Amino acid sequence: MNPSTAPPHVVIVGGGIAGLAAAFFLRDEPVRVTVLEGTPRLGGKLSVSEVAGVAVDEGAEALLVTRPEGTELIAQVGLASDRVEPGTTSSAIWTLGALHQLPRRQFMGVPSDLAELARSGVVSGEGAARASQDLELAQTARVGDVAVADFVGARFGAEVVDRLVDPLLGGVYAGRSCELSFDATMPALAAASRRYRSLAEAVGSLLPSPVPAPSADQDRAPASSQPGRSVFTTLAGGLGLLPAFLAKASGAEVRTTSMTRALSPAQTVPGAGLGWRLTVGSAAAEELIEADAVILAVPARPAARLLAEVPGASAAVAALDQISYASMAIVTLAYPRSAFPGAGLAAQGWSGYLVPAVDGRAVKAVTFSTVKWPHLADATAPGAEPLEIVRCSVGRIGEEAVLQRADEDLVALAAAELAAATGVHGAPAAHRVTRWGGALPQYTVGHLDRVAAIRAAVATQPGLAVCGAAYDGVGIPACIGTARAAVSQVMEFLRRARQWSND
Repeated sequence: MNPSTAPPHVVIVGGGIAGLAAAFFLRDEPVRVTVLEGTPRLGGKLSVSEVAGVAVDEGAEALLVTRPEGTELIAQVGLASDRVEPGTTSSAIWTLGALHQLPRRQFMGVPSDLAELARSGVVSGEGAARASQDLELAQTARVGDVAVADFVGARFGAEVVDRLVDPLLGGVYAGRSCELSFDATMPALAAASRRYRSLAEAVGSLLPSPVPAPSADQDRAPASSQPGRSVFTTLAGGLGLLPAFLAKASGAEVRTTSMTRALSPAQTVPGAGLGWRLTVGSAAAEELIEADAVILAVPARPAARLLAEVPGASAAVAALDQISYASMAIVTLAYPRSAFPGAGLAAQGWSGYLVPAVDGRAVKAVTFSTVKWPHLADATAPGAEPLEIVRCSVGRIGEEAVLQRADEDLVALAAAELAAATGVHGAPAAHRVTRWGGALPQYTVGHLDRVAAIRAAVATQPGLAVCGAAYDGVGIPACIGTARAAVSQVMEFLRRARQWSND
C-alpha cells in the first residue's frame, strides 16, 4: 500500500446483508470499496416480489428491535419513516390436532410459567406434570456446551422439547434441538441457567415482569393492545428493499455476477507487494483484482474454499467446513378472504403458527402476513375482493427430500396443510415458491469454539476479516453486527499499515 498514490482498496466478497452493511460502514473511511457478488442480484436472503399484485418478502420479513444494529442501519440509510410494527405477534402451535396459544411466558419455547403451560394444551397432562418437576429437581450440572434438547429435556421432559422448543428453534434455524448448541442459540438463557436451580426461574429472570392475566376475551388480543411495543419491525415495502438502498448509500463499486474463485496473499506473487489478490470470473475470462484488505461476507463453505490456499488459515478452513446448512422454501399463498371461515384470518387472533416436527407435517411455520402486518391488511384481488396472504415455511435439516418436489406439488402440500389447520377452502388465487438452498447455518454443539478458532486463524492474516450469518446469529441485526466488527478489524490493520509506511 502506497499512501502517496491511491487510497487503500477494500474488497468485500458477498453482496448479502452483511457484505452490503460492511460496504456502508466503510463509506466515510479513506478507502476505495468494491463489492463482489457471485449471483445476478444483491441481498442474499433478503428479496421482495409481488404475489397477487402485493409486494411480499420472499426471505426474511422482520428484524428484532431489541438489538439496535438493524434499526440504526435502517435509519442511517433514510428508511426510518418506512418502518412498520406488527399488528400482532401472538402466535399459535398447531399440535395434538388443534391450534393452541403459544405460552406468553417463555423464551424460545422454554417456559417460565408452568401453570400457563398446562393451560395452553400444547403438551399433554403427563407432559405438564413432568415439566413441573423442574421446580423440584436439583440444579442440572453441565460441563462445556450441550445440545438444547439434552439440557432442557433434563429439566422439563421430552414433550416440552418436542412441542415447544423444537418448533421455535426450527423456525429460526430450520434445525433440531437435539443437535443445536444451547450456548450458541440461547446464550442469555445458558448464562442465566448457571445462576438458578430451576430453569423456569432462569427464564423468568430474562422476561419482563408479568402483567395481570388477561380475561378470556383478551387472551388473544393483538399485541398492539398489550403493554409495551413489539420486538419486531419491517419496512412497508418489504425488507427486501433494504439491500438496494444500502448498495447505493455505500458509494461502493458493487458488481453482481462476479464470482470470486480464488484468494491468495499478494506478497506470494512476485512484484505484487502487500495485500491480497482475488481471482474473479470464469476460468475462460478470469480477472485478477488487487486489494489491500478483504472481507469475506459469504457462507461458511465458500469462505473455506477461498481460504484453502491461504498459508496459515488451515484451522479456519477446518472449522468452517464443520458448519452445515439447512435448505428451505417459502411457499406464499394468496386467498380471497371469503375462503376462510368467519371474518377471515384476523378472527383467529394470531399472526401465524408453528408446527412441531414430531407431528409429521411438511410445513414447519406459517405466517398470516395480512394479519401480522397492518400495511398489508387492505390487500385486494384484481376483482377488489380482500385478500389473505399466507407464508408457509417448508424444510428442516434432514428433510431435503420434500424440497425436491416441483413447485406445484409444494403449493398443493402447503395449501392442504393450511386447510387442515385453518379450514380454508378452495385453491389459492395466486402463489409463489421461493427456494433457499443452503440458507441457514446450523449452530450445532461446539459452535462457539468453532467460531473462536475461525476468528483466531483469520486474525493472523493481515487485512482479512469475515462476517455473516455463520458466526454470531442468523438474524439481520446479528449479521450487521459482524459486518461492523469486520470493518473495524480491517480498518485497524490499514491504519497501522499506513503509519508503518509513513515511518
